[in-house]
Amino acid sequence: MSRQAKKAEEECVNPAWTTERVTTFVVHVTEWKRSFLARYFPERRFHFLPKDLSARDFERVWKPRILSREGCEFLVWGPELPPALAAIARERKLPVTFLEDGFLRSVRPSASRTPPLSLALDSRTPYFDCTRPSDLEMLLGSYDFAADPALLARARAGIESLIESGISKYNGGRQRTAEAVYGEKTGKRVLVIGQVEDDASIRYGCPVPLTNNDLVRLAAAEQPAAQILYKPHPDVLSRVRPARSDPAEVAHLAIIVTETLPLAEALKTVDHVYTITSLAGFEALMRGIKVTTAGSPFYAGWGLTDDRQAHPRRGRKLTLEALFAGAYLLYPRYFHLETGEETSFEATVATIRGQLDEPDALSPSRPAWRPWGPYGVLGWRHLLTALLAPAIRKAGNDRDVEDFRADPIRFFRGLSDPRLRLLGRMLYPFG
Repeated sequence: MSRQAKKAEEECVNPAWTTERVTTFVVHVTEWKRSFLARYFPERRFHFLPKDLSARDFERVWKPRILSREGCEFLVWGPELPPALAAIARERKLPVTFLEDGFLRSVRPSASRTPPLSLALDSRTPYFDCTRPSDLEMLLGSYDFAADPALLARARAGIESLIESGISKYNGGRQRTAEAVYGEKTGKRVLVIGQVEDDASIRYGCPVPLTNNDLVRLAAAEQPAAQILYKPHPDVLSRVRPARSDPAEVAHLAIIVTETLPLAEALKTVDHVYTITSLAGFEALMRGIKVTTAGSPFYAGWGLTDDRQAHPRRGRKLTLEALFAGAYLLYPRYFHLETGEETSFEATVATIRGQLDEPDALSPSRPAWRPWGPYGVLGWRHLLTALLAPAIRKAGNDRDVEDFRADPIRFFRGLSDPRLRLLGRMLYPFG
């Protein structure tokens, strides 16, 4: 890494993230995430605040504990630090770091409960928050990319490797081709990328409220002679996340793509992409596809996209390689899943490629059948999997069933409802 790149990386990461062991109070982190955070950041002494923390417990237990620690910090997963903690941070000038999944997240085709391969740490605000400048926006707006040819060379090679391999933020085995799903191409083809409409990336990244159906209507109005394809978000299709607008209402304007297609495959044969804030827009840019952004994602406002929102802080023109270098090489941190050690973008891509080449890479392993341990004498608790899976599917979705089968104990421990966690403790009291 060049001296300039190292300096930029140090400036983007909160100064409190040093080699000294720091007391860190963590907010909005579900239980299943705790193990990989401890593994990734051994220099931190973590204290995880309960997700359902009451005001009474905060005042009696947590506030005194926080105030008694000198030089502590806050780590928050999501866009907001709770007001009571924000007040303490302001009064005592405590560092606050926002944490999100990075742009290369996992080998499996959904976030699920698998540890992320990369994380985005930001001392100002999450990268998707357009209401104020993030570390990523500051980096993209100030870094002298032209003076760092080695970094730009890495960026060009990185773009080529992602395009050639079809690797995306989430990954999965290809089931069908774009041609088989879309049909024969006879003219211009426009792909509308659906998102989870109540997701923070839209709430904080789209100042003017917009739904997926609004985006389809915009594309159809502007591209009357084109074939319009609308791909709802996979989490919406699988009922992992709720849909705010019904795709059936725009079925007369677009072909609704409900079949599973990895993003790299879905972008094939496409001439134009419409998105609100999705990372899919940037992945389309990497493939030379024109992109219209209705919101304000991190890659908008730098002269590469057709933008429908104003970006007064982002007047600088960037090349695709420079934007990629900032977002994929300088800003995030990459980790080895097994050791927890920090690694590189290139090593992470190699890891994903290697796992995708393995037939069973996308199928989570199930607990081994043993006559001892957390699944009871003679392993009788393995029988609960077949009994509980139908009920979990009915109450939740297919991904919940997959996560439950992969690790029943962690599945129940990671649920937000305390009653369900108690049920899990009763069913699986060990482990």
